[in-house]
Amino acid sequence: GRTVYVAAAQLVDEWGAGLIGGYGYSEVGAVVGATHREQGEKLRKEHPHMFFLVPGYGAQGATAKDIVGMFDEKGGGAIVNNSRGILAAWQKTGLPAVQAATDAAKRMQEDLAAQLAL
Repeated sequence: GRTVYVAAAQLVDEWGAGLIGGYGYSEVGAVVGATHREQGEKLRKEHPHMFFLVPGYGAQGATAKDIVGMFDEKGGGAIVNNSRGILAAWQKTGLPAVQAATDAAKRMQEDLAAQLAL
């Protein structure tokens, strides 16, 4: 009766139960897609010690509003991946690659900070 993502999250918690570090997160984490907002929010509530790698921001359509619930109350517990949105930014802007990537990374940081109220 469980979904695959719920069962997988329970396993990740079991594997990392004895590996909680000083910041309250396990050394064993999970990949939680940014485009699955409701599931990510549910996982954060049910697995407060699980660290998330969150792909799907930017090029795949997720925004900071979609992933804000995957962070803890201090704005931690998740790393957001936006590799295509940053590395390929020059193709959309026409700017030199380094400048386009820098600008895209700054916009992402500002977007996340605004949603997390940091």
